[in-house]
Amino acid sequence: MLIAVLMIATARKWQGNWAETADQLHDSLLMTLPVAAAAGCWHGGRERRRRTEELWSTAVRPPLTRLLAQAVPVALWVAAGYLLVIACAAVATWRYALGDHPHLILVPGDTVALMAAAVVGHVVGRTVHSMLTAPLLGVAGFAGLAAAVPHGDVQPLDPASFAVKGSWPVWWQPLAMTAWTLGLAVALTLVCAARRRATALVPLAAALTAGVLLVQGGDGTWRPDPLLRRQVCDTSTTPAICVNAQYGRLLPQVTTALSGVTGKLQGIQGLPARWADRQNGPRTDEAQLPILTPFGWSLVRGRLTRPDRYAWEAAAALSDRGQCERPSERVSLADGAVLTYLAPSPDQSEYDAVMAKGSAADRAHLRADQAARAKLATMDEQRRRTWLSAYFKARAACDDKAVPSL
Repeated sequence: MLIAVLMIATARKWQGNWAETADQLHDSLLMTLPVAAAAGCWHGGRERRRRTEELWSTAVRPPLTRLLAQAVPVALWVAAGYLLVIACAAVATWRYALGDHPHLILVPGDTVALMAAAVVGHVVGRTVHSMLTAPLLGVAGFAGLAAAVPHGDVQPLDPASFAVKGSWPVWWQPLAMTAWTLGLAVALTLVCAARRRATALVPLAAALTAGVLLVQGGDGTWRPDPLLRRQVCDTSTTPAICVNAQYGRLLPQVTTALSGVTGKLQGIQGLPARWADRQNGPRTDEAQLPILTPFGWSLVRGRLTRPDRYAWEAAAALSDRGQCERPSERVSLADGAVLTYLAPSPDQSEYDAVMAKGSAADRAHLRADQAARAKLATMDEQRRRTWLSAYFKARAACDDKAVPSL
């Protein structure tokens, strides 16, 4: 129930992207693991609360069998609930998916971790005779997991450690995590209920071996998602438009949103070759496509929420003056006029109103800015094309002489 509530509350952030869905499901373990342990603990003390503990102990079954008969159903219900939420999240994502494919590699390890937490909680509930054991175990489990998340030394052993964005574990990491969590749970169960406690050494050894592999693997247990290095492009526009392959189905929406900008750039020289959405930033001949992540803001359920703002941000990226410490008044006026011509800011009128009520210097700057915008907008087509070509040829320059004036 808790994980379902968490997923519904954050649906804007993951619905429409398989990678975000998988990350959100995994990251929810920080909350659900302590709850699973608390649920198992509460169930473990059920016979004591009913005052049937002595009657249950007279059964012919050995202690280990009696413990497993009570603990395993709880663990299975926890696993079934988690898998049901995964199935529902997959259905909800499928409708709006922009590309990629379902990521299920973390599911086995996460499911077994939840089952192990329920079993450990059950053993604690049978051992510690107190009504407060279950809530205290849940609080302690959450505090312990939250404290372990930012520490790199123990992070590989933490089943609730946050997923590495843009990366997926190697094939053996979920298996090792399964052996680590399940081995500890089985060892604890055998210590508490087995006739020969020495048998607990076998699962304990398996858990320690898996733990050593996880610690030694460290960051090497995660590999970059190959889709993040791929681009899906529309070369029919000027510049070309390329989005990350992880959400390649969004390309028609992006092309439509930028159609007003690309239509005004036909025949202009000096432009970047393309807009690109690369993890490490654009290359020399590229402009940065507006960032779509984190989801839930500019992109919700596979749809751009503000195409006009998206176009404005894309147009602003065409002038690469990030290395200029303080562009001159002449350069700033040219940049503002070009940006307004290509894609006016959705907040331009509010900005102008604020400047009009400002100081004398603000009002003077606003008049110069409006004059530059009007001059560029009223140029004839050929003259404007020539001026824009000269402007974009000097798009990375900070020198006044390189940028044509208005």
